[in-house]
Amino acid sequence: MSDQNQKIWTKDFILIVIVNFFIFTAFQMTLPTLPLFVQEIGASDRWIGIVVGIFTFSALLIRPSAGKLLDTKGRAPIFLTGLVIFVISMFSLAASFTIFMLLMVRIMQGVGWGLSSTSSGTIATDLVPKKRRGEGLGYYGLSANIALAFGPALGLFLVNHISFTMLFSLCGILGAVALILAANINYQKPDTEAPVRNKSTYVPRFDIVEMRALPAASLLFFITVTFGGIATFLPVYTYQQGFDSTYIQFYFVIYAAFLMLSRLLAGRLYDKKGIAIVFVPGSLSIIAAMLMLGFLPSPAYLFIAAALYGFGFGCVQPALQAWAVNRVENNRRGMANATFFSAFDLGVGLGAISYGFVAEAFGYSTIYFTSAVSVTIALILFLFIMQRYKKEQSQMKKMP
Repeated sequence: MSDQNQKIWTKDFILIVIVNFFIFTAFQMTLPTLPLFVQEIGASDRWIGIVVGIFTFSALLIRPSAGKLLDTKGRAPIFLTGLVIFVISMFSLAASFTIFMLLMVRIMQGVGWGLSSTSSGTIATDLVPKKRRGEGLGYYGLSANIALAFGPALGLFLVNHISFTMLFSLCGILGAVALILAANINYQKPDTEAPVRNKSTYVPRFDIVEMRALPAASLLFFITVTFGGIATFLPVYTYQQGFDSTYIQFYFVIYAAFLMLSRLLAGRLYDKKGIAIVFVPGSLSIIAAMLMLGFLPSPAYLFIAAALYGFGFGCVQPALQAWAVNRVENNRRGMANATFFSAFDLGVGLGAISYGFVAEAFGYSTIYFTSAVSVTIALILFLFIMQRYKKEQSQMKKMP
């Protein structure tokens, strides 16, 4: 049976999609509420950025080890260990009432998130036929997008009616459900025979980056800097602008809706036409969204920016992930995903921390104008990479 005729929606793929949904729902409920929690315990905007950023850097540091372990020890032990740590950290978050405690828990949470999210993406990659990988990863990403559709809004709604302690405990329960479901997945064994068949696939001792995934990861880095600015400071920014608290909830719903729509289209386009057809319009859409958030004279700009950002991010993220994974051997999928998501973490982390200082010095609007510049750099870098690939392919064709 050819890859094109193989089905995507197997039992195990459905399970990993549901598990990913619960993980992301728990995560997204805390994303817009943690800055408010930091403010409640009396810390400044600078500490908001640090609390968000230290989580992403913790995840970043663990991802290379996670990728290597996934490729050598197997998917199940790494995934389940990450989920256990993530669940414990959520319940610990409920008992954190000082900045120091919060920082320690966020470090632990980053480790759990780095292990579990790297594993989840690799498991989904295992379960999707290669020729339908863009489409399959797009569907897989929908689980996170559906969580985005109501996770942040639900978190912001609940925090107005229950305590932060109860909110974070609820997130821990969602993580525990994900852990139970994950224990029922049939995991593929690591491809340990590949290095014997092909000497080029031998792994160096100090293996922290998959070089063939770096082009996609580099582009993702410059794009996810924008995500750090939105996730961390947009709720506070809109409150400062005098917008009703429900507007930021609508923002996340609109963002998620357009994210889902673009994923359904972009994955298939990538499989048929390649990455350029989705990356270029997606990047331009994100740039437009950042400029609108920078000006933000009315709630209408906020909602249009949500649609543009959702469409753009839904185009570029799954296409870049499929591009990164398709360039490596089967026994390097874990490390490719680790490199890819490390760039995600680095972008979000640097964005959150650096934009905390930017917000204090220049105001919130400057965050989004700077983010537009970052995505412009990604677009220019992409065009340069594509031009280089075309030259390499042209030279290979001329060789006898």
